[in-house]
Amino acid sequence: MVGKIHSIETFGTVDGPGIRFVIFMQGCILKCKYCHNRDTWEMTSDKTATVPELIKEIEKYRTYIENSGGGVTISGGEPLVQAEFVTELFKELKKIGIHTALDTSGSFRINDQIKELLKYTDLVILDIKHINNEKAIKLTGLSNKNNLEFAKYLSNEKIPVWIRQVLIPGFTDDVTDLQNLKKFIDSLSNVEKVEILPYHNLGKFKWEECGEKYELEDVSSPTQEEIKKAESILGI
Repeated sequence: MVGKIHSIETFGTVDGPGIRFVIFMQGCILKCKYCHNRDTWEMTSDKTATVPELIKEIEKYRTYIENSGGGVTISGGEPLVQAEFVTELFKELKKIGIHTALDTSGSFRINDQIKELLKYTDLVILDIKHINNEKAIKLTGLSNKNNLEFAKYLSNEKIPVWIRQVLIPGFTDDVTDLQNLKKFIDSLSNVEKVEILPYHNLGKFKWEECGEKYELEDVSSPTQEEIKKAESILGI
């Protein structure tokens, strides 16, 4: 089985505990206006890899990974687009005792393939795109229904999760929305960590390279005061 890969980071420190070998998969079903990896949306990729090839590469960094309490994180794009491939990779990683993390929007209906993948997933890093459904559709092109149902499924199955919310001034910083997000998070039983990711426009050039207009060009990054306010509401 061959996976379509966008890129690899061998010394990741923000996508899960410890030092992480991070694999960014190609392909995404969302159309987030703030996406900083616009070039990951299409399913076409010049870079591919098999599971044995990736395991061989990961083994080179195993000492760093294990000594730091780290592991392997699969991100994207959206890794659930290639759920079968990620499942096979995670199965092999569990055989050799390496921690697995799935960085996802959870924007797919839970099916047998996803259930199988989650059996071999030690941690899910879940992006809550927007707690308000209408605003989620405007911001990402899709309803948040599957996103929130995915979170509930993880809670029911007691799969550890880190919740992430990108803080975008004028889009995701409404007080009522943040309060509702807090209520939703509190309804889950498996949340180990909640993170605010401040919006930035560093991925603008990728949109331009794809020949598309970056719609949030005039949106500024949140101030420290705005970040602290959101964190206070979410109880971080």
